[in-house]
Amino acid sequence: MDVVRPYGERVYAEGRMLAESDEGVGLITFNQPQKRNAMSVDMWEGFGKILDAFADDPDIRVVVLTGAGNKAFVSGGDISQFEKEHGSRNAQAEYEKMTSAGRAKVAAFAKPVIARIRGYCLGGGLGIAMNADIRIAGVDSEFGITSARLGIAYGFDMVQKLVALVGPAHARMLLYSATRIDAREAQRIGLVNRVVPDEELSDVVVDLARTIADNAPLSVAAAKLAVTQAAATQAGATQAGAGSGREDEALQKAVAACFESEDAREGRTAFLEKRAPRFQGR
Repeated sequence: MDVVRPYGERVYAEGRMLAESDEGVGLITFNQPQKRNAMSVDMWEGFGKILDAFADDPDIRVVVLTGAGNKAFVSGGDISQFEKEHGSRNAQAEYEKMTSAGRAKVAAFAKPVIARIRGYCLGGGLGIAMNADIRIAGVDSEFGITSARLGIAYGFDMVQKLVALVGPAHARMLLYSATRIDAREAQRIGLVNRVVPDEELSDVVVDLARTIADNAPLSVAAAKLAVTQAAATQAGATQAGAGSGREDEALQKAVAACFESEDAREGRTAFLEKRAPRFQGR
């Protein structure tokens, strides 16, 4: 059930997922703090609905993911549902299909996504964060993939993303040992972009989100497309250092659209007039 609250907040999954927006920034909150924001099935469904709504909203230029409270971003899957979701081969396959689709939706989201991480970021929660474009963590955060301690395993998409970020050696250490690492170690191996004091985390993420939201949306979208294509090429997903013809064409169109846009003219005019540009995304 979806409920609209005052000030634009929208409630999904009976309040366990929250969505709101302000000045070009969409905020998605995993809101099950009593369970350290562990993801239930209905939370995954609500998450997908929010992403779809934000994708269709032209006023939203960047999205921030965060966990309610100070204990966790997302601590993994809701253990209370594990017997139901992992108790049989078919149930486990369906659960993995649903969570993989959720992670893929984050990865394919056309607008920039920032993960604001404080506290536990484990298992499926780390899978969500890894598919964000940027990860900013509080210094007291902890990271890990504990599937080997639960007798389960994650599919190729999540492991591929982990290897792309930290390399195979660090990925093996995290997966085989199922141990947790702190925020500084996560930054050292490339799992997060930046670590800040917990009390500064919200301000740092808001400042970054607003900076991105103030930039030209078409330029940011082209940059995201280019980085995604470059990462796929580097990972060996394409041949001879080039993307597929369709990907190349999409990027060429995105670049051409920037140069032909009203925003490009506004950028040049604002530079000459020595003022901040006012981009409209067209």
